[in-house]
Amino acid sequence: MNAPPPFLGLAGHPLRWRLLVELARSDRKVDELVDRVCEPQALVSYHLGLLRGGGLVSSRRSSRDGRAVYYRARLDSYASSLASTGPFLHPGLGLRRVPLPEPELATRRPRVRVLFVCTGNSARSQIAEALLKQCAGAAVDVVSAGSAPKPVHPHAVAALADRGIDISTWRSKRLSEFAGQHFDFVVTLCDKVREVCPQFDGGSEAVHWSTEDPTDTAHAGVTLARFRRLADELEERITWLMWVIDGRHSTTHSEKEFMS
Repeated sequence: MNAPPPFLGLAGHPLRWRLLVELARSDRKVDELVDRVCEPQALVSYHLGLLRGGGLVSSRRSSRDGRAVYYRARLDSYASSLASTGPFLHPGLGLRRVPLPEPELATRRPRVRVLFVCTGNSARSQIAEALLKQCAGAAVDVVSAGSAPKPVHPHAVAALADRGIDISTWRSKRLSEFAGQHFDFVVTLCDKVREVCPQFDGGSEAVHWSTEDPTDTAHAGVTLARFRRLADELEERITWLMWVIDGRHSTTHSEKEFMS
């Protein structure tokens, strides 16, 4: 008898599945996961190690506190593993990713509001804002801001120009400019700013993406290549965020139909 694919055993464990569900929405530290799954830290760390060894989770040391580590679900790896598992049982079970809704259809629904935040609003949050605008079009109202704004970095402009996006006239915005506004998603891209980002209204979903600061000179030179790698990472994350946004769109649309 053929043994089941290793992926099933790895992801199918109840605790590991709960960890993957938590990490699919936001990067988290071990102590945060401990609170959310209500299991001992040693047990959570053990299973995170298995998920990381299986390629379903990655980790990154916090730029705010070097002793802390953020864990992230590698959704692309998970998707490819899941898609390749079905044919082990039957060749007709290969999964196909459903395309995102056409932009002109999405504009008929209520617009979801997204705020990207980092410290300087000079690179990470600006790139994320531009990529989501390109991906979602009029379906999403997206802005970015920083806790201590600095001018938009020229390498950020160049990295996006490679993708046909022009942000050469964009400016940095202070986080306080958006105080009191409603956002459906508030996405922090910097471990430092996560601690100072204000609380928005109860309808906001807080998401954290622990990303490298390409302007940081402590570990490597400030090169265009680093900005391009950042854009690649953010593009991947935004692709998955679009699925969540579309799910919220669909839910809101269904609720309105029900209420009418």
